Amino acid sequence: MIDRYIYPLQARLLQPAAQALAGRGISANSVSAMGFVIGLAALPLLAVRHYELALVAILANRLLDGLDGAIARCSRPTERGAFIDIAFDFLFYAAVPLGFALADPPANAVAASVLLFAFMGTASSFLAFSAVAARKGLTADNYPTKGIYYLGGLTEGAETIAVFVAMCLWPAAFTTLAYIFAALCAVTTLMRWWWGWRSL
Repeated sequence: MIDRYIYPLQARLLQPAAQALAGRGISANSVSAMGFVIGLAALPLLAVRHYELALVAILANRLLDGLDGAIARCSRPTERGAFIDIAFDFLFYAAVPLGFALADPPANAVAASVLLFAFMGTASSFLAFSAVAARKGLTADNYPTKGIYYLGGLTEGAETIAVFVAMCLWPAAFTTLAYIFAALCAVTTLMRWWWGWRSL
């Protein structure tokens, strides 16, 4: 919902670092891979209830996720880069609820499963629309620098990370936060179905 407003500011803030890294020959794809590995480290950290360290891994992943795109724009974005960026993102997003489920299965497993089910709705509607939009030559005016058609919604990247941060800061509230966010993801899925039906 707010990603379109955050991306221009993010791009300006990351541009100096991106130019410096690109100048040293560091590729966007290598930063994507590093960010993914660091992000996945949140899963075992959550499973053993090191919530503060997991939060560091989550935030580092997001920083590197923004940096890889900025580096790509310093040279030439590639289709391969766009592919691994979104593929890594969705698996990272799924790792966080799984980590909380492993941390306390009796308390968290059902809520984590509901959230992962909701993530399937947002992810599948996002990727299905993007695939058809590419065939039709459509572009997203609100996200002109994205490698694929970026379909917005009530729960986008910024909202997802905000709820992950809240879960790490208040792990006892995981189930409540998971159910609330799953409901918001369901609204996003329905919105995307409606947009797709109307516009394709």
